[in-house]
Amino acid sequence: MENVKIKVYSTPKCHFCELIKKYLMEKDVDFMEVDVSNNKEGFQEMVAKSGQMGVPVVEIGDQIIVGFDKNRIEELLK
Repeated sequence: MENVKIKVYSTPKCHFCELIKKYLMEKDVDFMEVDVSNNKEGFQEMVAKSGQMGVPVVEIGDQIIVGFDKNRIEELLK
């Protein structure tokens, strides 16, 4: 999965956020983390893209995944 931008919108105390980041690291997938707990612009961007105020939200290319949907992430990483 080359040249596809992946963003993980998260907060430091979110258990599922940690699981997603660990999962992506184990798969050796590069991603950008946006800590929405202290990044107002990042939070607004996440809400605009996902319609959600809760984390985690994962952006893979132009696809948005709310929560830790491992099957959907796997599907989009292929």
